[in-house]
Amino acid sequence: MKVLIVYAHPEQRSLNGSLRDVAVRELVAQGHEVRVSDLYAEGWKSEVDRGDFPSLPVDARLAVAAASKQAFEAGTLTADVKGEIEKLLWADALILQFPLWWFSMPAILKGWVDRVFAYGFGYGVGEHSDKRWGDRYGEGTLAGKRAMLIVTAGGWQDHYSARGVNGPIDDLLFPINHGILYYPGYDVLPPFVAYQTDRFDEAAFGATAERLRERMRTLATTLPIPYRRQNGGDYIIPSMQLRAGLESPGARGFALHLDSAHEGGAPSKPGAMRSTADLREETA
Repeated sequence: MKVLIVYAHPEQRSLNGSLRDVAVRELVAQGHEVRVSDLYAEGWKSEVDRGDFPSLPVDARLAVAAASKQAFEAGTLTADVKGEIEKLLWADALILQFPLWWFSMPAILKGWVDRVFAYGFGYGVGEHSDKRWGDRYGEGTLAGKRAMLIVTAGGWQDHYSARGVNGPIDDLLFPINHGILYYPGYDVLPPFVAYQTDRFDEAAFGATAERLRERMRTLATTLPIPYRRQNGGDYIIPSMQLRAGLESPGARGFALHLDSAHEGGAPSKPGAMRSTADLREETA
C-alpha cells in the first residue's frame, strides 16, 4: 500500500514524534510506501484567504466555496495545495496524526483540511437531484481508500468513556472521522488513541508502541467503522433524514449513523453490530 501520514505536532522530540517514527518504521517493514506531510516543519499556511486563489480578480468579493471551485477547475490552486492533493490521490491510505487539543485537532491540521479539500475535490462533487445529493458520505473522490487517526490525549481513558466527563472519544472524533474522512469517501478505520500521555514512562511507551505496530500491520485488513452510506437508501432525499425504524434500539445522536446491518460493507446478523469502541478495542 501507499500510505500518507499528515502529522501535526510542533515538537519533533515529542511523544507524537516518537509514535510517528514507530508507525513509519513498521509500515516500511511491512513493505508499504510511506510519505509524511509534517505540517509544522514545512511551515504549512493554515488560514484560507485571498492568497489561495491567485486568479481571483482583486476587486472581486471573496466567496470561498465559489473561488475554490473555480481555482480547482482551472488548475490555479496554489502549489502547496496541489502538492497535497497529489499525495492524497497517490495514497491508498491516509493517516492523520495529532494531539487532542481542546477536544479537536490542532488549528494547523484543520487548516490543511480547509485548504486541501477543495470544492470539486473534497466536496461539491456528483449529481444533486431528487435521487442523489452529491457523491459524499461513502462516495466521492477518495472512495476506495482507507483512513484513520492516531491521536494522543493527556486525559485518562475513563474521562473519555461513555459516562466520562469529557464525553465519549468516539463522539469527540465523529466530526473528523465522519465529517472530514468519510464525507469524501474514505473507509474510516477505528482510531488509535493513546491516553495519559503526559505521564508516559518507558514501559507505557513500549506498550503503546507495540499496539501501534499491530495497527500498522493490520492497516489493510481492519474493518472500517460501519457508517451509513448517504445514497444507499437509509436517508430521505433531499431532507437527508434517517428513515424511521433503521436505528438500533436506544441509538441516538451520532450513533444513528452507524449501520446496524453491516460492518465494513459485509452483511451481519441482526443485532450483531459492535460499537466503534468495540472495534477500536479489538484492533488497538
